[in-house]
Amino acid sequence: MSAKVLVIIGAGGMGLAVARRLGAGRTVLLADIGEDVLKAAERTLGDEGLTVATQVVDVTSAASVQDLAQTARAAGEVDQVVHTAGLSPVQAPAQAILKVDLLGVALVLDAFAPVIATGGAGVVIASMAGHIGAALTPEQESALASTPADQLLQLPFLSPDTVTDPAAAYGLAKRANHVRVAAASTAWGERGARLNSISPGVISTPMGQQELAGQAGQLIRALVDASGTGRLGTPSDIAAAVAFLLGPDASFITGTDLLVDGGVVAAVRSGHLGALPSPVE
Repeated sequence: MSAKVLVIIGAGGMGLAVARRLGAGRTVLLADIGEDVLKAAERTLGDEGLTVATQVVDVTSAASVQDLAQTARAAGEVDQVVHTAGLSPVQAPAQAILKVDLLGVALVLDAFAPVIATGGAGVVIASMAGHIGAALTPEQESALASTPADQLLQLPFLSPDTVTDPAAAYGLAKRANHVRVAAASTAWGERGARLNSISPGVISTPMGQQELAGQAGQLIRALVDASGTGRLGTPSDIAAAVAFLLGPDASFITGTDLLVDGGVVAAVRSGHLGALPSPVE
């Protein structure tokens, strides 16, 4: 196997785009909860000349994530970690989204902090939803940043009685990603490594297409149309941003979020949206 290891959690469109962009000359350790998805990705990337290893992982299980981290360590020098796995509002109920998108990220950050190589870097794929969702109090953000991972879902403002809407859960989880990455970047820095997040806008992946076909699709399309670029993003757009944050040109960037949304959040914040359609109930 190659001496350097690129760990990619999530074998969807973004994960594969990152593998293609950065995987040459490395062992790509690709992890996902779906064994069939992993087998297909391994065949595809292998046929393209990449060295690929796979492992099934459940990001909501600390033991499963720790096992992945140890597999990565055994494979070589883990200098790049990219977490793309997640659930969107059309895919799951609120509590499942919190488990995968919020708890899962916290577990991955904890597991890979002692594994990442000196000079290495990590990227978590968050979402623009973390920038435009309901505001959290400073106390809530502090709790999301510092509460031990195994206690996160016990926070009162994350309880099943409080968070019932999948879209609200998604926005909350993605904001949690921002603050968790910022807090964890210090521990990663003690290893001589950097850690950032990326907040994509609407990306033309299978997940993105599901959202466009869902009950909020008309609203999402209106947001895209009102943005500065007026288009959907592509997995390659996100892979390019990942490559920048993992590379030497970003050596002074850590603990922050890079918004790659084509200008949607800017349009929302500047009031340039006009009348938006309401989501269909």
